[in-house]
Amino acid sequence: MRSASQITAIALWSSLALSASAGAQSVEQFYQGRTVTLVIPTATGGINDLSGRLVARHIGRFIPGQPTVAPENRPANGGLGLLNDFAMRAPRDGSVIAVIQRAVPLLAIQGDPQAKFDPQALTWLGSLSSFADDAYMLIVNATHPAKTVDDLRKPGITARIGADIPGNTNLTFALIPKIAFGLNLTVVDGYVGAAALSEAQRKNEVDGQVIGLVSISANQSAMWTSRSVRPLIQFGRTTRHPQLPDVPTGRELTRDPKLLALLEFAELPFFMALPFVAPSGLPLERAAALQKAFVAMSQDPAFLDDARKAKLDISPIDGDAVRALLARAAATPKDVVTHYNEISALKK
Repeated sequence: MRSASQITAIALWSSLALSASAGAQSVEQFYQGRTVTLVIPTATGGINDLSGRLVARHIGRFIPGQPTVAPENRPANGGLGLLNDFAMRAPRDGSVIAVIQRAVPLLAIQGDPQAKFDPQALTWLGSLSSFADDAYMLIVNATHPAKTVDDLRKPGITARIGADIPGNTNLTFALIPKIAFGLNLTVVDGYVGAAALSEAQRKNEVDGQVIGLVSISANQSAMWTSRSVRPLIQFGRTTRHPQLPDVPTGRELTRDPKLLALLEFAELPFFMALPFVAPSGLPLERAAALQKAFVAMSQDPAFLDDARKAKLDISPIDGDAVRALLARAAATPKDVVTHYNEISALKK
């Protein structure tokens, strides 16, 4: 008859053996027959939803074991809640990945007390877009009296600009021209998702919004092709987009070194415009497999054909490039970040 100490020892060794067996499981064995959840922390209809569903259709073919990848919209608590979850509670086994709003990783660098994650510790797969063929535009309805950005500095001409919740770039880039450039804008935030914003603009609840050229072409094409909206500024670019030769970049509107430094920090997320991420602490071999799968998918003819049909800008970067951009953001002088925070904190 075994003693209590012998039973304890056997239980311990059994536990270690099971752990070793699990650790010996190959990446292919782990993923075979499994469903991977791809979380989309926005409502349906926007660029993140479109991109997330595109990746869900294709990336499984490039992951060893070829798992099913199921997209799931979770817009309730936004991208900030998702990255907090990825840092603290989400499964760390490679069974969950996500597309994230590009500005959300910077919230930790900005010192947002609600950001409980370290962006460098997360497992970055890469970004579908480095904004090579895109532009982030402040647009107004074509019926609005402002024909150029200079008109929004004139007395009596103002525009109500709709925006999402904090952490979304459309809110930040509605506030920057209002505060930094002195434009006559009233920012109306709280809309959830691009579809809701565009509907509000069509109903004249707001006069305009800030939206990507690719996003409006893909998701609100009638609004764009009918010329029912007018772009006044383009952000996320150092030169004017070929389709917007008469629209100034944000950097053209100032020569103030402090404002230019502010714009450089604010625009940095565009160069990782559609980032995909997994939780921190993944087994190294699974993290590497997901990162390799993302890169391979981004070069696949069937994927690229699907992306072209969706009118997406596919100018991908890998996970290391995303981390490099985050490191660059973290090196931004504190006074620039403080100025950015002061602007971002304003709501009206």
